[in-house]
Amino acid sequence: MAAGGRQRSPGEVASVNNKPSYLSREGLEKLRAELDEMVSTRRVEVAQRIHDAKEHGDLSENAEYEDAKNEQAFIEGRIQSLSLLIKNAIIIDAEHSTTHVQVGSTVELDGSRGRERYTIVGSAEASPAEGRISNESPVGRALLGRRTGEKVTVAVPAGDLVYTIVAIS
Repeated sequence: MAAGGRQRSPGEVASVNNKPSYLSREGLEKLRAELDEMVSTRRVEVAQRIHDAKEHGDLSENAEYEDAKNEQAFIEGRIQSLSLLIKNAIIIDAEHSTTHVQVGSTVELDGSRGRERYTIVGSAEASPAEGRISNESPVGRALLGRRTGEKVTVAVPAGDLVYTIVAIS
């Protein structure tokens, strides 16, 4: 059901599931490797655990069976998520414009906290601690399309942050 309790049309479901996922080639390969591991190894292991737990009799009080079923649900959900990410992957071009910020750009900023450097990536590869911010984050969204020398104001819960774009690479 969609918000408000109404039924979603098939088109609405498809639009949610077809959201592009911006990935580097390395990021896409990591997701493919994880998917392969989930399908060929983890799925088989948990199926065996469920089989073994069933052998122990009464399933209503079998903690091992419950745990294995929960793990199976997690694995199947992760397989579905990874499959969608890979299906909707858009590879970030290593050769991109240095005149304006786009997904894949590394941006050097001057702000109240001094110089900061971020690479704009898709949400699947974001790791702020490593300087990779999502194109969907407040800072990432505010930077997209901007040029060197521009001032950018980002509204965050702690207040407005003001940055000046020093360089784009």
